[in-house]
Amino acid sequence: MLQTRPTRKPADMSTSPKATETPAAAPAPRRGPGALVIVALAVVVLISAALVGYAVHLRSQQLANQNPLLRPSGTPSSISTSLANEMSLSALPGRAAPNFTLTDQSGRTMSLADFKGRAVVLEFMDPHCIDICPLVSQEFIDAYHNLGARAQRVVFMAINVNQYHASVQAMATFSVAHRLNTIPSWHFFTGPTPALAAAWQAYGIQVSAPNPRADILHTSVMYVIDPQGRERFIASPQVDHSGTGKAFLPAATITDWGHGIADLAQSLTH
Repeated sequence: MLQTRPTRKPADMSTSPKATETPAAAPAPRRGPGALVIVALAVVVLISAALVGYAVHLRSQQLANQNPLLRPSGTPSSISTSLANEMSLSALPGRAAPNFTLTDQSGRTMSLADFKGRAVVLEFMDPHCIDICPLVSQEFIDAYHNLGARAQRVVFMAINVNQYHASVQAMATFSVAHRLNTIPSWHFFTGPTPALAAAWQAYGIQVSAPNPRADILHTSVMYVIDPQGRERFIASPQVDHSGTGKAFLPAATITDWGHGIADLAQSLTH
């Protein structure tokens, strides 16, 4: 699984104009010594600014390495600093979450906008995954139970990243196998490849699926969206592997994630 944070690439603004013949440029006017001094000073200022910026960057990295308890800004006070760092948690500026219209494991076609008024916990999963996706599934189940009565104000959902296994039945089978169907508000969305790819791109999800027999590599990321449909938090689920290559996380880590997800959702449903 790719464990990188998603990135949204800006539109390519580069152009490649055709080569055209241009008239020979007129000789540049001669510059006096004063102009040369000004240019030299400008270069010195630019180099100094770059060096200062680089030094500040290095210092910030050194502080983070020396003090792992530096707290990510904007995170709910109910989440400890150590848990926020474990989740690679970041607050988002609250832009509108990209809408999508897809079909869930029960055959219901719905859009993200249909869930306005409730907090949404959104992941991206492969219904044939035996790596990180089952672990995230357990974290979702734990979070649902941790929410208690507030669970009715939170929706848990995932978007399929496996274009070769995109049937409604595949979503239903995975949901039952990993007990996600025990969450009343669970939705595992799928659809035609173009619709899935549009959702991946909108949320900055990278997917590598060269052929039906290859492993699906995808960005593992979790968004928490508020009841107004705005992106508020982002986290990066993690996974370890045994010596035989089997995916696992310590039970305590899964439990911590369940509490963290519940606390994030709850902070948006007051």
